[in-house]
Amino acid sequence: MKIKPLSHLMVQLLITTTMVMGCIVARANDRNQSVQKISEKNVLSAEVPVKWGKMTLKILKGTKGGSPTYGSRSLGYMGLTMYESVVHGNTAYKSLAGQLNGLAVLPQPDKDLKYNWALALNAGQAYLLKQLYEHTPAANKASIDSLENSIYNSEANKEVAERSARYGQEIAKAIFEWSKIDGGYQGYKRNFDSTYALPKEDGLWQAPPKGQSPVALPLHPYWGKNRTFISANGQLEIPKKIPYSYLKDSDYYNQMYEVYKMRSTLTQEQKEIANWWGDDPTETFSPPGHSYNLATITIVTAKADFFKATQTYAKVGMAVADAFINCWKCKYYYHAQRPWYFIFYNIATLWDLYWPEPPFPAFYSGHAAQAAATATVLAGIYGNPFKLIDDSHVGRPMDTQRVVEYKARKFSSFWQVAVETADARMYGGIHTCHDNEVGLKEGSKIGNNVNALPWQG
Repeated sequence: MKIKPLSHLMVQLLITTTMVMGCIVARANDRNQSVQKISEKNVLSAEVPVKWGKMTLKILKGTKGGSPTYGSRSLGYMGLTMYESVVHGNTAYKSLAGQLNGLAVLPQPDKDLKYNWALALNAGQAYLLKQLYEHTPAANKASIDSLENSIYNSEANKEVAERSARYGQEIAKAIFEWSKIDGGYQGYKRNFDSTYALPKEDGLWQAPPKGQSPVALPLHPYWGKNRTFISANGQLEIPKKIPYSYLKDSDYYNQMYEVYKMRSTLTQEQKEIANWWGDDPTETFSPPGHSYNLATITIVTAKADFFKATQTYAKVGMAVADAFINCWKCKYYYHAQRPWYFIFYNIATLWDLYWPEPPFPAFYSGHAAQAAATATVLAGIYGNPFKLIDDSHVGRPMDTQRVVEYKARKFSSFWQVAVETADARMYGGIHTCHDNEVGLKEGSKIGNNVNALPWQG
């Protein structure tokens, strides 16, 4: 069959139509490329994870009734949720669903659809932070909403934005439901237990006369029964302590005497160290919050990318959470006394603490354990040596009672940070060297178990 040639008019019409369609496709591609650039910028940059790391600590610090125990638990779930809400956006990383203690499955993204992972993270963090700190003031909740909205509005493609936010919330909701059965749910409502019967024997802890807490009751005496994030951490044996003895040639006496002598020879730098790592939860974001802030400092210093930042928060969060569970298990197993009572009754009645005593037994040091766990997981990601400047308390008013200013501290390795954190408690008269050494050792075990999880794809 002979095909008739197109008329001149029809040829012109076809050319014009093709050009118009080409323009439409080009503009659509431009819009998609614009969205992709925004998405890639968020994926490659740690800006969004860092913003939520800082917001989390703002809420910890700004919510009354804070404690190192409940705070550490919150950071464990916040860090894990941050990681799980984005992990499917990078094949180099693996989800921890099925690897953690009782967390069998988590929601999955649709492989055929596009996600803005920064928005997924954003929605998950906002949801979970408001659930864990439902008791925080309205102004704090408004700050959370403001940050969430500002990040959400950065995505031009509203379909992608809605899908991503919905997925992030699904992850957060699943993890929050899992959190409710760990033993620490709403632990801020029962910080101090008036029904807990403290054993009464020589060498055992009793509420201090000069305490950090106005309540002369033990803090969270059953926290050690909580579920750990990593099963292997819950299976660690309780370490042995030096047996009590008032005899002057005993190891126990010598440990206490060392604390007694330290108080009279404290240098200005040692006082600054004691203050820097004091982290009273009524004034700061608490010891685990300090470690979470070290995660932020490390991320920024190393210029870590988006996914590495989320892994950092997840590792540090779960490490400090498990460190406090294991430490509290040990504390309320031995009910070991702190130095003040022993020194008062066996060495010198006029001796006084440099730093107020916290409301729970001594052995082993929680500061040392969580600091060692943090150092271990950070070194596992960023290696050693690693130079960093800790400016966590820069800007705090001078401690006029002790004549100490809060000045930034420099370190050349993560382990150096952990050791100084432990030493700070001895300078404060809170712990013996034995408490610190065991705390560092146990914290390292906990951190190693976090590192041993199958993080990489």
